[in-house]
Amino acid sequence: MNIVILGAGQAAASLAAKLRALGHQGPVTVIGDEPAPPYQRPPLSKAYLLGQMGLERLTLRAPEWWDEQGIVVHLGEPARRIDRERQMVITDRGEYRYDQLALTLGANPRRLPAAIGGALPGVHVVRNLADIAALRPALAKGARLVVIGGGYIGLEAAAVARKLGLDVTLVEAAPRILGRVAAAETADLIRDLHRSHGVRIIEGTGITRITGSAAVEGVELADGRQLPADLVICGIGVTPETALAEAAGLAIDNGVAVDAQGRSTDPAIWAAGDCASFPTALGRLRLESVGNAIDMAEAVAANMLGAGQDYIPKPWFWSDQFEAKLQIAGLNLGHDRVVTRPAEHGGSVWYFRAGRLVAVDALNDARAYMIGKRLIEAGKSPDPDAITTTPDLKALL
Repeated sequence: MNIVILGAGQAAASLAAKLRALGHQGPVTVIGDEPAPPYQRPPLSKAYLLGQMGLERLTLRAPEWWDEQGIVVHLGEPARRIDRERQMVITDRGEYRYDQLALTLGANPRRLPAAIGGALPGVHVVRNLADIAALRPALAKGARLVVIGGGYIGLEAAAVARKLGLDVTLVEAAPRILGRVAAAETADLIRDLHRSHGVRIIEGTGITRITGSAAVEGVELADGRQLPADLVICGIGVTPETALAEAAGLAIDNGVAVDAQGRSTDPAIWAAGDCASFPTALGRLRLESVGNAIDMAEAVAANMLGAGQDYIPKPWFWSDQFEAKLQIAGLNLGHDRVVTRPAEHGGSVWYFRAGRLVAVDALNDARAYMIGKRLIEAGKSPDPDAITTTPDLKALL
């Protein structure tokens, strides 16, 4: 059986490795549009941007590993079309036949419209190696940076810029930072962290335009304020990469729509990672995380080989900002109660839905994270009041 994997990121590397680990002896081909071999994305906005991690540590597998595994990797080769009738992937260099095709295409950063200055030199996004190569030279000590977007990418970029000595203002149009992904209690902890390091945070105010002629000069806010800026980073989320799938006639629903096993509406085509949405008891979900990219890709690899097992996510996330680590277990969707437990340099936020523990955010509190994660994965829910009254959280297990 000839398997082609379209996309060459974390999910692709995990899927290819799992195919071989499960004993698949047939051809495996990985096709990616970036020139670099599969690499980790999370450090791009943290250690790699700071210069604390080189490309060799960023890369997921050594070049010889791919050869040893007999996996053919085509890099810097954008795909143009999927011909479902002929079961062929057409790139700008050739055609690749498949018996089964896995889409691990990831997601693309949202950009501001050119009409409001989004295309001006000095406006950056943080998603791939090319983005970092363009951004790094601009991160000069004393430069004025405006970060647009108060999600994790924007906050991580703001933290790195402050560590490098830039003057940083972060603007969030929603009433508060982390509005879509975390409780107000977690946002309060992160806001305090950033302000203690000199980041100015403006919430509840959108931007009207990025000003400048030949390059960025400032950011105009919806309330009329003018923020001087030498550069702008847009951290306003991502959209799943679905263009090829859509053109091929596959169902799209906030990503490539797959069934519980990872199969698209074409039985020969599968999807995993950031580009895929899958059914759960909470409705159709698309998860943007390393954990999901690995776990879903491995589940899809097994199902391509006939395992027939539904993918059950066990979500976990993390975010490094300054010297602090935020660790998250579970999904807080639909929570109706939040309980907080302070710690020496942070604390934890516990989410309940109908009395059931569904998620934990832990800032500089690895013990709370690990215990919360174990409880969630075991389907155990402590009494919410016990979170704050139990001296040793381990007793909750």
